Amino acid sequence: MRLEPRDNLSLSITLGGPVLAVAAAMAICSLLIIWSGSSVTEAYAQLFKGALGSRFAISETLARTTPLILTGLAAAVAFRAKLWNIGGEGQFYMGACAATLLGTGQLDWPSYLLIPTLFIGGALAGGLILLLPTMLKTRLNVDEVVTTLLLNFIILLFVNYLLFGPWKDPMAMGWPQAEPILDEGLLPALLERTRLHAGFLIALASSVGVWALMRFTVWGYEIRAVGASPKAAGFAGIPVRRTVVRTALISGGLAGMAGVCELIGLKGYLTLDLSPGFGYTGIVVAMLAGLNPLGVIFSAFFVAVVYNGADSMSRALSVSNYIADVITATSLLAVLVSVLLTRYRIKWK
Repeated sequence: MRLEPRDNLSLSITLGGPVLAVAAAMAICSLLIIWSGSSVTEAYAQLFKGALGSRFAISETLARTTPLILTGLAAAVAFRAKLWNIGGEGQFYMGACAATLLGTGQLDWPSYLLIPTLFIGGALAGGLILLLPTMLKTRLNVDEVVTTLLLNFIILLFVNYLLFGPWKDPMAMGWPQAEPILDEGLLPALLERTRLHAGFLIALASSVGVWALMRFTVWGYEIRAVGASPKAAGFAGIPVRRTVVRTALISGGLAGMAGVCELIGLKGYLTLDLSPGFGYTGIVVAMLAGLNPLGVIFSAFFVAVVYNGADSMSRALSVSNYIADVITATSLLAVLVSVLLTRYRIKWK
């Protein structure tokens, strides 16, 4: 058996492959539902009802989609340049920290000035914190997977120190949380009596902007060239180190924006449970989308549907909500296999 590259990939194969892969993953995970003693059709009906069955459910799903789009974009941009950024969680919290520093009274500005400033500050904080492992990679050839992963725990401990120490809100009755963001720094709601906020539109605009950057600009071409072959890109005159550093700033900035979105759109104040793992889940979102910035929107929505719906399914049936992790992981593996089979055909000798 050997693999041969396909000459021409039709649009139906390119788009249909991931869809069939996700359907296959759902079919595989149905075995676990049967094992738990529940009906597969009823379980999946409860899952989709909990995620999409009402106005409130849809708004909650879209609210959860928002940070996943931004962290998915962060991973997609970095991975495209072969910069394996596993530190999206830490960059998420650094963005939230920068927004807390600026938005709790340091700047008494109107909303149209304060909100963009918080996003800029969060993006800078997320991008700059990724520079350290990036410089270690480009200068000393240190594996960025290890450094970015370990940096997550350092940043979380730092946030923990701030919330139990200098940033602790004296009005929080002992709870470890920072002072609330000023009203002028909070994002407006898109739907009344829901948690869906304007950050969703910012995430969609960011996805389109990253797609345009990668598709139509010199920077995007350089990122893709470095990711394809750093040596060839260097021979072609592309500044490899500068491109990797630039990619790190963009990737970390997007993850930092996710932290700002969650802080000023939903929570309103910094806590240690601001993220349930958005930085790590963003890697899955990026891989499900094939590192396509526009595909990140749909993969983030799918993951949000699975996680939100799994909670409803768990309440209605005797199925653990950890089935969401299994569905997401199985879908990722199935999509990776589908990508292999769509790009190559199997030849039997």
